[in-house]
Amino acid sequence: MAEASPRIRREMRLLLTAILLFLTFSEAVAKPDIVAARIGGHPDKTRFVLELSQEPQFRVFTLPDPFRIVIDLPEFNWRVNPKDTPRGGGVIQAMRFGLFAPGTSRVVLDVGKPVLLDKVFVIPPDGAKPYRFVLDARPVTRSAYFAQPKGRTVSSKKPLVAAATTTRLPVPSPSDTRPIIVIDPGHGGVDPGAVGALGTKEKDLALEYGKALKRALEASGTYRVVLTRNNDRFIKLRDRIVIAQKAEGDLLVSLHANVHRSGKVRGASVYTLSETASDKEAAALAKAENSADALAGVDLGVQSDDVREILIDLAQRETMNYSKRFANRLMREVGKSTKLLRNSHRSAGFAVLKSPTVPSVLFEIGYMSNKAEEKLLRSEAHRKKIVKSMISAIDAYFAWRQSVSRS
Repeated sequence: MAEASPRIRREMRLLLTAILLFLTFSEAVAKPDIVAARIGGHPDKTRFVLELSQEPQFRVFTLPDPFRIVIDLPEFNWRVNPKDTPRGGGVIQAMRFGLFAPGTSRVVLDVGKPVLLDKVFVIPPDGAKPYRFVLDARPVTRSAYFAQPKGRTVSSKKPLVAAATTTRLPVPSPSDTRPIIVIDPGHGGVDPGAVGALGTKEKDLALEYGKALKRALEASGTYRVVLTRNNDRFIKLRDRIVIAQKAEGDLLVSLHANVHRSGKVRGASVYTLSETASDKEAAALAKAENSADALAGVDLGVQSDDVREILIDLAQRETMNYSKRFANRLMREVGKSTKLLRNSHRSAGFAVLKSPTVPSVLFEIGYMSNKAEEKLLRSEAHRKKIVKSMISAIDAYFAWRQSVSRS
């Protein structure tokens, strides 16, 4: 066989180098797998075990009122068979898991009483057994819990490094005066939101509609668009507000899907901000939505200065009036193509709507507790109809804004 020319040999070396670099990078960023999870109740403690394909760094802490154990790990693939996923045991009443931030996965264990972290450690592989993350929680009295801060946080010797949360924002351009629409798919990651009668998770449905709305808005060429999240990750409520503020958004639409104890209730609805809820159901829904941070294991006692300023400035009437104007138009357009809830425009103190400068609405696309409507919400045809109605409402709203600014 003839010897390869110098040019071919050089190209082959470059190709091999590229392959080796790719393989090295792939190994470096490979996510570990969680292959099993177990809960064991004992007279004096509850043991929680995760089996992993790689040794994990971790940070574990507890939160009170409601009492929870929060486990932060490197971003992982959850490979546990749903049938084998534990529901509870011992002091653990329920478990949630999901992406909390880029590079960080979170497991939240709801416990029915105060607990301290008795032991947290990792067992190396042994025969057929992979790495095992082990946590022992010991029930204590409320006074003992608050008296022992050292028993409330445990970290691995090699610290868990969380990647910074990044959300791509439009690059400001003096010549680009197109309105900026901020689309906020509700819930995400460790917070699934509501779960439908057929098993649909609110976080997944909201993201599907959010992405579809973004594509359609950008295709029109009329708007710049920001998604608060474009994948299955958790974002704190106050961070959603900050994203809208930093993007200098002209409108925020937070997408959700509702459930009701009655499987017969159905229909779309929209909510705007008010410190006084329009009815008991609106108040209950706002309370549930506002607890998302707590359910995901966020310490709500920590408030940044910019959020405190936002809360102080809630009384800005112009923004709230703009929000109401868009909400009315949204229901008018959506009502042309799908069923609306009775009294479809409601108000309550939703945390995600509390931007003082960005008109904001929370759009409940429908009720997943109604099997017929849940099937409808999952269909592409219905999603296209809803997105088309939303764009009609957005177009009409900004046409009105332009007419007001000219007058």
